[in-house]
Amino acid sequence: MAKSDQTRMTIQEDFVKQALAEYESPLIGYAVGFLHDVDRARDVVQDTFIRLHQQDMEKVSGGLKTWLFTVCRNRALDVLRKEKRIVSLEEEKLAQMPASRRTPIERVDLEERVSQLKESLNRLSENQREVILLKFEQGLSYEEIAEVTQLSSSNVGFLLHTGLKRLRSLLPADLLQNLSSSQ
Repeated sequence: MAKSDQTRMTIQEDFVKQALAEYESPLIGYAVGFLHDVDRARDVVQDTFIRLHQQDMEKVSGGLKTWLFTVCRNRALDVLRKEKRIVSLEEEKLAQMPASRRTPIERVDLEERVSQLKESLNRLSENQREVILLKFEQGLSYEEIAEVTQLSSSNVGFLLHTGLKRLRSLLPADLLQNLSSSQ
């Protein structure tokens, strides 16, 4: 192997390692929303990073985050199509939240609020739920969401607006007040 090939491989491996360190956890959380199973989500994310390793680094480096979420989404949907089932968000997300120094009462209250929010999210359309989670859970821009979901930016904006409006109508007033005051 020529020295330039070795250097290119080392640069590529470092690029993938850095991407893995930064995006593995958010991608697993995103894939869990589709697959309802942490192990299958990890498999999808692993496949996403294998595909990244096989890509020309220069083609993806400018829009790496969007590329990763798009590939992860497509792989998760492939898995669902293969299994011919679609499932909602899973309860294990709550169990995966880092432990905190909350009192038992605060934890129960948080679990109840998270449950109310999940229940309300699950009452939205699949598209509304997905764009809301990409925006607020993953921090993607409208343009990035549009690329990931293959929707137009204006459609993303419309889905976010109508989804949030519907979510506000579904959530209890005290939860809305706490969410507004925490922003």
